[in-house]
Amino acid sequence: MSKVLIVGGGAAGMFASVFAAKNGHEVHVFEKNEKLGKKLYITGKGRCNLTNACDVSDLLNAVMSNPKFLYSAFYGYTNWDTIDFFESIGVKTKVERGNRVFPVSDHSSEIIGAMERRMKMEGVKIHLGTQVMDLVTEEGQARGILLKNGQVISGDCVIVATGGLSYQVTGSTGDGYEFAKRAGHKVTELVPSLVPMETKEAYIPLLQGLSLKNVTLTIKDGKKTLYEEFGEMMFTHFGVTGPLVLTASASLSRKLEKKPLQGYVDLKPALSREQLDDRILRDFEEGKNKQFKNVIHGLLPAKFLPVIIELSKIPPEKKIHQISREERAGLLELLKAFPFTITGTRDFNEAIITKGGIKVSEVNPSTMESKLIKRLFFIGEVLDLDAVTGGFNLQIAWSTAYAAAQAIEGGEQDER
Repeated sequence: MSKVLIVGGGAAGMFASVFAAKNGHEVHVFEKNEKLGKKLYITGKGRCNLTNACDVSDLLNAVMSNPKFLYSAFYGYTNWDTIDFFESIGVKTKVERGNRVFPVSDHSSEIIGAMERRMKMEGVKIHLGTQVMDLVTEEGQARGILLKNGQVISGDCVIVATGGLSYQVTGSTGDGYEFAKRAGHKVTELVPSLVPMETKEAYIPLLQGLSLKNVTLTIKDGKKTLYEEFGEMMFTHFGVTGPLVLTASASLSRKLEKKPLQGYVDLKPALSREQLDDRILRDFEEGKNKQFKNVIHGLLPAKFLPVIIELSKIPPEKKIHQISREERAGLLELLKAFPFTITGTRDFNEAIITKGGIKVSEVNPSTMESKLIKRLFFIGEVLDLDAVTGGFNLQIAWSTAYAAAQAIEGGEQDER
């Protein structure tokens, strides 16, 4: 039996504690907040999208950074194992659009409560309001932790599950990166991911609150298309957000640190340019003696009309029969490629996840043990691992936590 010290009582830390304790170890969880799972509480808009009901190969495809590193962890503890575990501790689950898995109750508090009860049932000692300041290592091995009050807690191994820098109001202040650096590890560049984007044009804030469904978002660097996807998005006072934008940020946040990119929204993706032109011509024919501003309302939400009229450069009072072919072509282009300039992303306070982290080449992918310091483990978001939205980032937490818990020496293999 080992004395296991887990730094961080979020998703990964709680999960690792259950399995380490189940394997007969003495487990202590140190959480600086006044309660466990603070970030978990707000995930999935408070509903907790806990995993994704897809094939394991699709889990790996959803990972943006270092997917190969997760091969062993994902196959060692799959998304189906996750669903089984939560069902076994009393959380009924359901599958929604995009194979997203949620608790039937739609309350993340149910997930946290069930895990906390299981932790206590397995004998895990929970230390809330207890901040860890550093790791204690001797002769290349983890020996314990140093608390803020100066107390040193000795242990046989240490699991760092401190999360990233995202949603800093929940206490994610990047402590684990500093612990890792002082232990000799490299930390890759940290940028916000799954995060809204800021735009340059003054007309975007005029659309604040307007939600678009069934549109195609394309993001380009010059002529090169970097991202193109169909779905939902929303305009805000600073730019754009919503599922399409958050997913785009997972692959573009680093590029946006260096230069602005061009965004385009196809507002009518179901229609080809020819079909949309026919539709506009029909509307124009029916209202040929009306003013332009009174005819295009059938094409777009009311909030969009002033902006489209302005950008089209067609005077709003102009009679339809006076509109030239060139003007109509310009309107068509606006509807098929509504343009804006993306200047960057919002900061870590609005990011769902952190891109970057402890360099995975310095960590054993089967056990999550440091290759530099024996019996020191890193799990979850503190590692340089991130995925798109849909429950994949939490699956990274569960799978890496399980791998570390099973790798602690002296533990019996859990029979799942």
